[in-house]
Amino acid sequence: MKNTKNIIVWTASVIGAAAVIALIFGNVNTPREPGTISVSGECLTSAPKDKIAITLRVTTVDKNATKSMKSATDKMAQITEFLKTLDVKMQTTEFDSYEKKEWNQSTKKYDKIGIETQISMDVSADNMEKIEKILNAFAGKENVYTEDLRMFTSNETLKPIMENCLGGALENARARANALVAPDNKKAGKLLSVSTNIGRSYSSGPVFRAAKMALFEESADMAIDTGGSLVAKDTEITVNVSAVFEIK
Repeated sequence: MKNTKNIIVWTASVIGAAAVIALIFGNVNTPREPGTISVSGECLTSAPKDKIAITLRVTTVDKNATKSMKSATDKMAQITEFLKTLDVKMQTTEFDSYEKKEWNQSTKKYDKIGIETQISMDVSADNMEKIEKILNAFAGKENVYTEDLRMFTSNETLKPIMENCLGGALENARARANALVAPDNKKAGKLLSVSTNIGRSYSSGPVFRAAKMALFEESADMAIDTGGSLVAKDTEITVNVSAVFEIK
């Protein structure tokens, strides 16, 4: 009986000691969550508009749907062959065929005109001379319309500027974090997470339906300078970030 009591006491002692050791080493091996701080940062910049674009639209109408579509595609094929000689970028943005109706005031109902087919293509170039050649080539051509003359910033130009602005927004956020924790003799450490919001302002250009630049209508975003060149406001870029830093 005495041996049994000794065994129970010894077992209880071992279990108690193990619990204490586990508690001590458990606390040592479990790191505390580092302090963090959440801040915002922003960057405002601009990028030059280095490309000029125009939209070419072909519109045909025929009683027969097949003839309407063939007439439009043939005309656009001729345009495409000409554009290939100018070293420009082309992208078809619309291909639509539908029944065209017009309101008849006398009969008070819509009259069926035929099947209308529209094909639109955006054409961009790196200088105005190429765009002027396009305008002159198709001015007054039947079923061909030139519209939406505009300037824009190419992705090649935009990408490095936006990346630099993102870096500036993060630096702005870190500076704010450092300022907030400085009274406690702390500073922002590792960047733990970040979310971004990037905005760009696109200015729409005026509709341009004439071949001569003298007929160009100036707007608040686009104009012709004294040398006869087309100029436009830069693309405005805003980058906002929400960042979480470790405090150390």
